[in-house]
Amino acid sequence: MIKGIHHKGLQVTDMEKTLHFYCDILGFTHAFDLKDDDGKPWIEYVKVADGSFVEFFYGGTKEEKHQYDHICFEVEEIEKLAQELRKKEVDFAQELSVGKDTNTQFWLRDPDGNWLEFMELDPQSPQKTS
Repeated sequence: MIKGIHHKGLQVTDMEKTLHFYCDILGFTHAFDLKDDDGKPWIEYVKVADGSFVEFFYGGTKEEKHQYDHICFEVEEIEKLAQELRKKEVDFAQELSVGKDTNTQFWLRDPDGNWLEFMELDPQSPQKTS
């Protein structure tokens, strides 16, 4: 039985910048790392919430990332979160708006250009009523 999304994996070009962005800016927690068969750094896991992670692989490239390939984080008090991120001088790829599904959202790009959606569910949205 499927319970939900456990993690999203992304390749990154600069692990230090990535961990700073996700942990220091967004407030997630660095959970653990895995080494490859030769004992070299391979994956860094960042905990978003209980049972929910983003895994970052070393060795990524700076190719253009498409918005359809993204991670969506469900949030509460989206306006407050947006305000906190602006105070940290985070550039928004797309400002607060209401989507076709009636949810409020905004978009950022991480240091590698990966698209991040932050969404507060509207009680009448299809995600809540389905």
